[in-house]
Amino acid sequence: MTVTQSWQRSGTAEFTVRPAPSVTVITAHGELDAANANQLTVFVERCVDHSSRVVVDLRGLDFFGTAGFSALHRINVVCSGAGVQWVLVVGSAVHRVMRICDPDGTLPTTTSLPEWELGAGIHEAPSGLGLLQLVPQPR
Repeated sequence: MTVTQSWQRSGTAEFTVRPAPSVTVITAHGELDAANANQLTVFVERCVDHSSRVVVDLRGLDFFGTAGFSALHRINVVCSGAGVQWVLVVGSAVHRVMRICDPDGTLPTTTSLPEWELGAGIHEAPSGLGLLQLVPQPR
């Protein structure tokens, strides 16, 4: 099964998937909250089997609730398990929550589309954009 460009409204959010050979871009507009955050995860799960890179662009959100943050952690686990590089493009609504919920910057975030999404032909993700890696803590 291939992923094709699609659009869906879920509550107060609109999601768009734009697949390409090298990267799949998922965008969200509106409000992401407990009523629709799971749908974002579903969109990403459909894409990870068919793409080596995923961009989740949330700059179009006017509201981003803590359920959205939980969805981002699930996305991180899904992408890591599938060996898919991903990056989260944050806007002001998402940035506010990330400052509080992810102060150590464990999720791969940026404020603009990465060069590899723009078709620059880059074969590796920019440094700092990658997969979750678990590191044992010293005792």
